[in-house]
Amino acid sequence: MTRAAVLGTGSWGTAFGKVLADAGTDVVLWARRQELADAVNATHENPDYLPGLRLPDNLTATSDPLEAVAGADFVVLAVPSQSLRANLAAVAGGLAPGAVLVSLMKGVELGTLKRMSEVMAEVADVPATQVAVVSGPNLAKEIALGQPAATVVACTDGAAAERLQAASMTRYFRPYSNTDVVGCELGGAVKNVIALATGMAEGMGLGDNTKASLMTRGLAETARLGVVLGADPLTFSGLAGLGDLIATCSSPLSRNRTFGEKLGRGQTLEEILAQKQQTAEGVKSCRSILDLARKHDVDMPITEQVVAVCHEGLSPREVIKALMGREARSE
Repeated sequence: MTRAAVLGTGSWGTAFGKVLADAGTDVVLWARRQELADAVNATHENPDYLPGLRLPDNLTATSDPLEAVAGADFVVLAVPSQSLRANLAAVAGGLAPGAVLVSLMKGVELGTLKRMSEVMAEVADVPATQVAVVSGPNLAKEIALGQPAATVVACTDGAAAERLQAASMTRYFRPYSNTDVVGCELGGAVKNVIALATGMAEGMGLGDNTKASLMTRGLAETARLGVVLGADPLTFSGLAGLGDLIATCSSPLSRNRTFGEKLGRGQTLEEILAQKQQTAEGVKSCRSILDLARKHDVDMPITEQVVAVCHEGLSPREVIKALMGREARSE
């Protein structure tokens, strides 16, 4: 029997754990708080993030991370991007030989400018062939409800990607395998930043032309960075690129879009962060993504303006003015 550990009991970690369990894998969720682990085991429900949704009987929880990863064929990381290094270091010594590490995270580490798969390989001291990523139009609540969705599971080892594909294939969740880890990760990380911008436009009352323009030009700057870093350009027209971008920029279920909306309505970053909510990865990762782009001399004007709003005190209206005032050029 295949066994998986999911580190992180937020909505996406729990939903993907449910997918794995529904596909026939025995799953253990790691919850930071004992009371949440107890609630999952007693009620087969995650009351904090997916209340009212019954979880499969072959999905259990523990507050002991080493217990969670012991003997796991797949170790799924579903923690905030900037906390990945510390969380993985705590369990690296307990990983089973040959275990495939799976990233559900969509960000770039501050300081090192490493993608999540690079951080995982470094901290766990495993080859890139043992690290996979899952990326696509995967709004957690819809998947948890069993609504049809597709995704990409990517690993430089095609056979490992296919094993993860088989372990997560259900009647409602259709994974496609891929070997372009760089493209899948960048598509997932940068779309959060573009969703912040699209949300700002929504919050300011701007229309569909504005939002479509931001999404399209956002995809262009994602692809520019990806190609420089070795990604396959075709990845950005697929589920991990365009698909994820559309879902994240368009849905009120998207944390990054919702965060951007609040900025667009005039709330400050501090006011929004003070509200209890799940992590909007783009708020922190926009800085590391811009630093990565500058390191490789890649022009990313939307990302640059999102950083200006989130971290330099500019208003969303000033950002729109700056973007519209850029020098004319060919597409």
